[in-house]
Amino acid sequence: MLTSAWQTLTFSGIPLTEWYRRSFLFRVLGYFSAWREGSWLLQWSDGIGAVLISLVLMLAPFVPNSLTAIFLMAVAAFWGLLTFTTPVGQGITPTQLLITLYWGIATIATVFSPVPTAALTGLLKLTLYILFFALATRILRVPTWRNRVMTVYLLTAMVVSAYGIRQAFLGARSLATWVDPTSPLADTTRVYSYLENPNLLAGYLIPAVCFSLAAIFAWRGWGCKALATGMSVMNLSCLVLTYSRGGWIGCLVSLLVLSLLVLYWLSQHWSPFWQTWATPLALLVLGVSVTLAVLLLEPLRVRVLSIFAGREDSSNNFRINVWTAVLKMIHDRPWLGIGPGNSAFNKIYPLYQNPRFTALSAYSIFLELAVETGAIGVVCFGWLLLTTLAQAGRSLQQARHSLNRIPPGQIYWLLAGIATIAGMLGHGLVDTVWYRPQISTLWWLTLALVASYQPVESRDSDELKLQSQTP
Repeated sequence: MLTSAWQTLTFSGIPLTEWYRRSFLFRVLGYFSAWREGSWLLQWSDGIGAVLISLVLMLAPFVPNSLTAIFLMAVAAFWGLLTFTTPVGQGITPTQLLITLYWGIATIATVFSPVPTAALTGLLKLTLYILFFALATRILRVPTWRNRVMTVYLLTAMVVSAYGIRQAFLGARSLATWVDPTSPLADTTRVYSYLENPNLLAGYLIPAVCFSLAAIFAWRGWGCKALATGMSVMNLSCLVLTYSRGGWIGCLVSLLVLSLLVLYWLSQHWSPFWQTWATPLALLVLGVSVTLAVLLLEPLRVRVLSIFAGREDSSNNFRINVWTAVLKMIHDRPWLGIGPGNSAFNKIYPLYQNPRFTALSAYSIFLELAVETGAIGVVCFGWLLLTTLAQAGRSLQQARHSLNRIPPGQIYWLLAGIATIAGMLGHGLVDTVWYRPQISTLWWLTLALVASYQPVESRDSDELKLQSQTP
């Protein structure tokens, strides 16, 4: 009974593709398929999609948000072109279904928002990100394009990390009050690279740490593996130098999850002794390493201890005051919230804020979701995460027992994607850097990467041919 309920909840064994092909939506899609057959340009559709996704990833850390939005519009337009010209639909995955449901809830929250115009702006931004996810899911199903897109992100992150490390040695001008002026670290340089905020930079580097570690296993050739190792060291070092406590929490969570998943994957070839003791030993090494770093490095120790300082730390005190006001907002609109986006938040929050504690967000992803889409949106988002991770675990288990055709090297991108989701959620407990384009694009890219491993039946022979390629 419990197994059946779990399978129903996570859509395991439910024929979504068959349901999708009988739906009205499926009959509408592919309406212009005859035009596509005569198009020379759309013969290279996957390559064009990969280029558009790569451009977003390459430019997001360096250009104004408005320019990133223009490229996201291009991604959305190209997704629409592909969707309405594909002869046979690709089917639908559980993650795509639940993201569509969440978008519907956000739309209803916009309609009933006390500030509908501001909420509509947030809904449009959410729509662009979801369409970015939709195109990325389609492109990342092909191992060759998956490798190339991830390589583009990692090379971009390497540039960002290199500049951040340079700031640590040469100094950087503080663009805001990021350290308690009464703290022993008041004069410490917190690097921010091109993102102009250390907390934002930490959020950007959490996926970079996970995926660069995965690249050590996924990339072929010792030269590529050496490059991936160097990237891992740079990304982790730069993340530490941000002195972002939330970023450190997220990084530790992601490293813990990634370590456990890699050990689970590799242990299938080990002796019974190592299958039993590898995980406890790995946890011991990770715990001892973190403890020694905290004890021996004073800046690290001061920042870690400040987490437990309560209101005595100015940053903690600020967040507590913001959270108190946000809880009042949730209490007044518990079911559908005030509508999506920071524009709606900025309209309503001043009515509840404690004097001197202005804020642009809730400083917690989970509180932000509750403010924007209410309890209904939070439940849907939790359902989305539960189903996505359950489907990822199913794909991993099948690959471990050789029940699907995932090439061995490609499995590490999936492991890193799961770890990244966990790490970004850990960081999101105490910050809302998710809502900046530099981070939001990475969240939706990671979700698309994990969803791309979910099986989808397709009758498009060209797509099947591409999916059978290995890097």
